[in-house]
Amino acid sequence: MRAIWTGSITFGLVNVPVKAFGATEDHDISFHQVHDKDGGRIRYERRCEVCGEKVEYKHIDKAFEEDGDTVVLTDDDFASLPEADNDEIDVVQFVPADQIDPIMLEKSYYLAPEGKTPKSYLLLRQTLEDTDLIAVVRFALRQKTRLGVLRVVGKVIVLQGMMWADEIRELDFDGEFKGVKSRAKVSSKELELSQQLVESYASDFTPEEFEDDYQIELRKLIDAKFEQGDTIDTEATFGEQPDDEDDDDNVVDLMEALKASLDKRGGKKKSTKKSSA
Repeated sequence: MRAIWTGSITFGLVNVPVKAFGATEDHDISFHQVHDKDGGRIRYERRCEVCGEKVEYKHIDKAFEEDGDTVVLTDDDFASLPEADNDEIDVVQFVPADQIDPIMLEKSYYLAPEGKTPKSYLLLRQTLEDTDLIAVVRFALRQKTRLGVLRVVGKVIVLQGMMWADEIRELDFDGEFKGVKSRAKVSSKELELSQQLVESYASDFTPEEFEDDYQIELRKLIDAKFEQGDTIDTEATFGEQPDDEDDDDNVVDLMEALKASLDKRGGKKKSTKKSSA
């Protein structure tokens, strides 16, 4: 695997150098679009509506339209934003896992220790395991500020992205979902039979037992076409295709960082109480 991001986890004054790897991959077979008449590759061009010229991607900026007016944002504009080059996963809370609604969870990333010594990584991993808590974090990836959680899977710390609260849709119980508020009564016999049916399906979850039957059959179909010689010469038809560590000397002593972080947090709590008084 190749790391897609390198940075560090920070909580208090403790710094945990890590590198991130995608934890999942799409197994769907990808296709090209071709002309049904001669098998020629269908290509999409980025063409300017004003001058009619074909535009290379490096000359494309982003624009936002509102109330009939448009503003253009360049790469320099995006680079000026405070989170554009942030390489830290900043811990903001430690919370019980059952407080995180699964509907908020997104893509997962494996985090591996970076640098000469993994001690701070091992410390954070053990702390998460012993406290039975997960860390709520903020981080930036591909010029987008994100919310996420850190949890332990086996021996690895996993970073899982989360939706922001305002990205979760509210249900309209007077519209499409009004049926869930129905006063229709479920009889005890119906409930008993339903529970018996559920129990007949009950077992331990073993994800390895489940396969994507559609993709398996699709692969068989493709292989059969190859075996039958039902192919076209790729190069002749399409032409040549374009190819679409920290030094330990610089790391603050771990024990001192932990103590200083605790003192800092304690100082905040004391000042808060004093202010309240």
